Amino acid sequence: MSASMGEGAEAAPPIRPTPSRGGGAASSLVAAGILLSRVSGLIRESVFAYYFGVTLYADVFRAGLRLPNALQNLLGEGTLSASFIPIYSELLERGKEEEAGRVAGAVFALLVAIAAALALFGIIFAPVLVSIFLAGFTGEKRELTITVTRIIFPMTGVLVLYAWTLGILNSHRKFFLSYVAPVIWSGAMIATMILLGGRLSLDRLVIALAWGALIGGLLQFLIQLPWVLRLERSLKVRWDTRLPEVRETVRNAGPAIMGRGVVQVSGYVDTFLATFLFHGALAAIGFAQVLYLLPVSLFGMSVAAAELPELARQRTAATEELRRRASAALQRIAFYVVPSFVAFVLLGDLLVAMLFQSGGEFDASDTRFVHAILIAFSIGLMASTGARLMNSTFFALRDTRTPARFATVRVVVAAVLAIVLMIQFEPISRLGIPAGVFAGVSIGGQPLGAVGLAAGSGIASWLEWGLLKRALRQRIGPVGAGAATVTRMFVAALAAAAAGWGVRLFLPPLDVRILGLAVVAVYGVVYFAAAAMLRLEEIQGLASRLHHLRRR
Repeated sequence: MSASMGEGAEAAPPIRPTPSRGGGAASSLVAAGILLSRVSGLIRESVFAYYFGVTLYADVFRAGLRLPNALQNLLGEGTLSASFIPIYSELLERGKEEEAGRVAGAVFALLVAIAAALALFGIIFAPVLVSIFLAGFTGEKRELTITVTRIIFPMTGVLVLYAWTLGILNSHRKFFLSYVAPVIWSGAMIATMILLGGRLSLDRLVIALAWGALIGGLLQFLIQLPWVLRLERSLKVRWDTRLPEVRETVRNAGPAIMGRGVVQVSGYVDTFLATFLFHGALAAIGFAQVLYLLPVSLFGMSVAAAELPELARQRTAATEELRRRASAALQRIAFYVVPSFVAFVLLGDLLVAMLFQSGGEFDASDTRFVHAILIAFSIGLMASTGARLMNSTFFALRDTRTPARFATVRVVVAAVLAIVLMIQFEPISRLGIPAGVFAGVSIGGQPLGAVGLAAGSGIASWLEWGLLKRALRQRIGPVGAGAATVTRMFVAALAAAAAGWGVRLFLPPLDVRILGLAVVAVYGVVYFAAAAMLRLEEIQGLASRLHHLRRR
């Protein structure tokens, strides 16, 4: 029973039959938007690697961006997906457009007040935050990080409002714009580095880049606002916590924020530990995460985001329908994540070199170091992407507490594993902790503490995945892609990797970017061909959607 009914509100009218966009088509739109934003992000990171490499200044920007981003992650898309989108989507489905507009406006007012207060707090107390969360930074590194943090902090409030516009657009089944908008954010930073990179010293360039990030965040929000106002004509921005749906949104936001909060704690633990490692470790982790998060966003986030409004609309439908839809979505995710995992492990060094090793500060030893970290992160790639969809299923059921509890467990386990595994490779001399059994192992003079840190995160992701899957089985029955289906995906991916290595070995010496593009192209073609030969359902669905687009 919904909270509004529990408060004695009038009985909900029957749900109107509304044509629903197919999960595959909707997730394709989300994926297309994310793909363009991620491509722009990869270009941004490539330019960043050229100008900053794995240096002190790269660490400064990574850390300065990480601190205020916690605010955006706490109150942004994840929290609104859990608390606001299910309620708002259901109001639209029931034909309550006027009430939906009031709820959307009240949530916006709340977000503006909270984001502004916390952003101001961050600007004032940036030195304290840096001292607490980045204790390993001293001297010039610490002072620059404080400056960068103060500049970027207001951006986070704007990105929280961007998450609100994303929720409105997604609920109206307008997926592409909201996920392609971050192209503007990346574009602002790319323009800043290209225009000023040859004119400013690195310490001044990193400050200019922070201003570019702030301007880009503002533009990212503003480009969506006209579309939101066009779709939501009943929007009334006012402080109104009396609406039952607003109260339910706030109640559901509490556990969602807790869940996002513990994830941020995990990120801060990783950042805190990385500050005690060899110079450049934090930057190298950031480069590895750029690649690692690409399939998480393209496939895990795109499917979860597209499915959430539809699952919320079907909350009162038969349990079997929810189970079927969730399982189909997990299979769709696995179809793309399995080859991503295989490519990262077997061809990841070439991918890293193609993106970041372009003749600037980033060299071949950095490529090998980042690839090692990428492999460690990839341990949990399949688990973390599947967990996003299972979280969305719980959110659609108006349950934000269960995912929050399991996220807490994962964070605690990840922190313990990160510390234990990290010190096996690298000592933390400032804390008097000696290195363990792999102390002599290094890449280009870089000890591998960051690899142990990343492996702890990957292993813990599987624990969260198992807990979510078991709890979901108790609610709606067993969900999953199926072991036999996933095995066939691995067979297809390994065949593609073999073809990619064939190209790599037998082509004449080429520029690493040209070679990388050739290998990626062959890898993709062979994977899809092998998937078709193995009769994987997803390839048949993809072919059907492409045929439909051609007919249109």
